[in-house]
Amino acid sequence: MITDVRAPLEQQQSYSTAYEQMLEKVRYEGAYPTREKAEEVVRLVLAGLGRQLAGDERVDLAACLPLEAARVLTAQIPDTQPLTGWAFVKDLAARSGASPATARWDTGSVFAAVAAHAGTDLITRILHQLPTGYALLFGRAELTPAAQTGRVRSTR
Repeated sequence: MITDVRAPLEQQQSYSTAYEQMLEKVRYEGAYPTREKAEEVVRLVLAGLGRQLAGDERVDLAACLPLEAARVLTAQIPDTQPLTGWAFVKDLAARSGASPATARWDTGSVFAAVAAHAGTDLITRILHQLPTGYALLFGRAELTPAAQTGRVRSTR
């Protein structure tokens, strides 16, 4: 019986390449000076997202991401009370010691790369699971329930 011991190594290299490409996308989107800074931001934001997502959306997102990114996401235990988008940004700012504006920038940079891996349908499912405020972080319009149904609310 002949086995090819190179197969796992080749598979691992393709994941590493995918992760490197993800880091480069984040570095470009966020205008980070180094790949290390981009990786720091990716790890912070994906860990935060891992604390917010549960169920099929979490599993499906992990399956779309490079292995290294999926490990960061799934290493977190989902919170019992998910944070709103703004609370998510403030939590990341507190954890990283950055300003809320920097944490918002970091989140948008990483979420752009996540969306590129996940695709429109999965991001839509994720947004339906999360509390309000995440659509803007993913670069989408945040629609209110009235706007989604086509009704206009009166302000009077």
